[in-house]
Amino acid sequence: MLGWLGSLIGGPIVNGLIGAYKAKLAAGNTSDRIAADLAAKELELDRRQRELSAQIVIAEQGRWYTAWVRPAFALVIFIYFAKVILWDKVFGWGVTDALEGTVGDWAGIIITAYFGGRSVEKVARIFARR
Repeated sequence: MLGWLGSLIGGPIVNGLIGAYKAKLAAGNTSDRIAADLAAKELELDRRQRELSAQIVIAEQGRWYTAWVRPAFALVIFIYFAKVILWDKVFGWGVTDALEGTVGDWAGIIITAYFGGRSVEKVARIFARR
């Protein structure tokens, strides 16, 4: 019952804590009990470390000098595609050379990261809830 409730509430972390607590209760001697206590504390420290890492990422992304990089690269790619599509193709007022080599690869990576990265984050969040 506790295992099912644990998986429903908190997943692997809670299951690990419940398992450690069961091992502590089942421990017959002092060394087994100490090992179970250490395992439970290690799981709690891992959980806390993940919380702190998430807080650091949030704090760093909140600064203007770390948050501007991704949109700045996306803006450059946006300007290029707007020029190619509107100026060259729609209005027929010019010809722009294709991006080749490493710069073309970078443009593809930037577009994939900008549009695909958020999708991956959303899918990961859905799977994390289960």
